[in-house]
Amino acid sequence: MHRYPHRNLVTGTLLAGAALAVLAACGTGPRGGTAKDTEATGATAATKGAAPAPAKKPTVPGLPGMPPVLDPKDVYAADRPGRLSPVVKDFPSRVYVPNTESDTVTVIDPKTYKVIETLQVGRQPQHVVPSWDLKTLWVNNNRGHTLTPIDPRTGRAGEEVEVHDPYNLYFTPNGRYAVVMASLDRELVFRDPHTMKRLRTEPVTCYGVNHADFSPDGRYFIVSCEFSGELLKVDTEKMKVVGQQKLPFEGAMPQDVKISPDGKRFYIADMMADGMWVLDGDKFTEPAFLPTGKGCHGLYVSRDSREMYVSNRGEGSVSVFDFTQNKLTKKWHLPDGGSPDMGGVSADGKVLWLSGRYDAEVYAIDTRTGEQIARIPVGSGPHGLAVYPQPGRYSLGHTGIFR
Repeated sequence: MHRYPHRNLVTGTLLAGAALAVLAACGTGPRGGTAKDTEATGATAATKGAAPAPAKKPTVPGLPGMPPVLDPKDVYAADRPGRLSPVVKDFPSRVYVPNTESDTVTVIDPKTYKVIETLQVGRQPQHVVPSWDLKTLWVNNNRGHTLTPIDPRTGRAGEEVEVHDPYNLYFTPNGRYAVVMASLDRELVFRDPHTMKRLRTEPVTCYGVNHADFSPDGRYFIVSCEFSGELLKVDTEKMKVVGQQKLPFEGAMPQDVKISPDGKRFYIADMMADGMWVLDGDKFTEPAFLPTGKGCHGLYVSRDSREMYVSNRGEGSVSVFDFTQNKLTKKWHLPDGGSPDMGGVSADGKVLWLSGRYDAEVYAIDTRTGEQIARIPVGSGPHGLAVYPQPGRYSLGHTGIFR
């Protein structure tokens, strides 16, 4: 999210050949774990000797302490509709909307599409972030230099915790550290995930660290730097930057980051290039580019791992990317326009919730048809809203990245 947003996005000329190149370069991947491996079922009458043992699925060696990967073909295997952790199964379903200019969090009941409460929080709340253990929602009060905890069971806000420049917040896959994206401080700050005590600081030379996602084994994560148009690769265990590159577009402003279900590619939204960068995270070579729409901003994976919803903030649309076909298949335009920004998918996968950054409203979109279900007035400057609870065993942070 650009800290000081404006409607007139400066874009460069993108050759149509670039889109063809990325489609050719990226290949195709599996449909996110929907097909099962064929296993030997026994010997035929003509077969002598014992039947071979069933083939075992390959395991992914993960970061020490990280929960085991459920399916090496789909990092989102735990995020299926309604598959709520016992920790959250009794939490009321809510949509929490941080309003950056109102210094509030609007709480919406997704069943009625009505605002039920407004919480006063610190200065310039940017994102509402589920904790690794799923028990707490952290409001990132960027200019207030605090985090406000919300108990998702009761909806009550707790006492603020002092944390400098908390633009965004992530958690390492083993739950050992919280990672604060200190955007203006130019730091990645590793903290205790419960007390938020500072444990290690990794200074960075890029400007505007803001979004991230982790490799399937959790051993590294990719970070976008919006103000300098760069990407970082960070070793999770060492808590060190091990790679850095400038995006090949003048004025690039990378935003949200999401990994593909098969773990082979990272997608990075770029609001100035008007599309997604497609990166091989392991090799960390120059990414390819795929145009989506003006002001490409947020990235959200469907509950079946087949598609990704891409919010185009500058044109009031959502592009739908099919992982298997490796291409954009649909584009949904909001009636009367809008500024779709950050958000999340409902627990049943049927509704995409997005904040309207410039319009003091929230959009509820039917993921089957692309039709707008509701348009709900909220506070000024709504940004990183969280739909909660969602399926998954643990949270990696942001507005809800679950594994």
